[in-house]
Amino acid sequence: MKLFQYYESDGAVRVGILTSDGPAALPRGTKMEDLLDQCPEQVLECAKKEGVALQEAALRYAPVVSAPEKILCVGLNYDEHIHETGLEKDSKPGFPPVFCKFGNALIGHKAPLHLPSKAKQFDYEAELVIVMGKDCKCVTASEAEQYIAGYTIGNDFSARDMQFASSQWTMGKACDEFAPVGPYFVSKDEVDPSNLRVVCRVNGRVMQNSSTANMIYSCGQIVSYLSDFITLKKGDLIFTGTPSGVVLGKSGEDQVWLKAGDIVTVEIEGLGTLENTLTAGD
Repeated sequence: MKLFQYYESDGAVRVGILTSDGPAALPRGTKMEDLLDQCPEQVLECAKKEGVALQEAALRYAPVVSAPEKILCVGLNYDEHIHETGLEKDSKPGFPPVFCKFGNALIGHKAPLHLPSKAKQFDYEAELVIVMGKDCKCVTASEAEQYIAGYTIGNDFSARDMQFASSQWTMGKACDEFAPVGPYFVSKDEVDPSNLRVVCRVNGRVMQNSSTANMIYSCGQIVSYLSDFITLKKGDLIFTGTPSGVVLGKSGEDQVWLKAGDIVTVEIEGLGTLENTLTAGD
């Protein structure tokens, strides 16, 4: 089951579903958060009875979840990314670094991403994103799957000069529009998160090409670890880390920071393609 959210002409957010015949609108009043713990077959049956066909080219996508209580992000979850950035840890305590983004950072597929004028070193990070389907606290890695609703694509967009201006990463990670997600929420019954191809392109050129099979911590381990300390809520988003190939990991002439006009696309096997064009900010 692939669901999405889009803006109607009056700016209202509505839920749609991708069917074998193309995208269709679910009945008005349907809320994405209410569908996250629903049986996919029930939602598909509703779409067959009450869905209204949509023209994909005319869709203006909203983020897949409108108002998650939390957007949690795991850093340094691929060995090659750790090595390329020089962020090797002296010891491995058994858990990854975690930081946060907020609702202000969420944008959807095809939405412009406005670059803050006081930052300069902009970077992409292609990531698999977990969408929580049930509240959970202190679950094991093996129990975690029953609390996960599904997955989407994310770009953990970063301003590296701001990220490393202090010991805390927030100012380089949580800027407005720095969390593009979408276009689809894909239910977990259609996804094997342990082996998905992850590709990021800038202006059509492949910059990242890896697999979630290379993650240090699995999705279940991430949910388990976070839930030991933070109650995870239905609709929460969890970015699971990026593979190698980011601008930060390059040197010399190869280190070309993103700029206004660049088009960044993130493709994850079975989940679709997320695209955003960078725009000069105020």
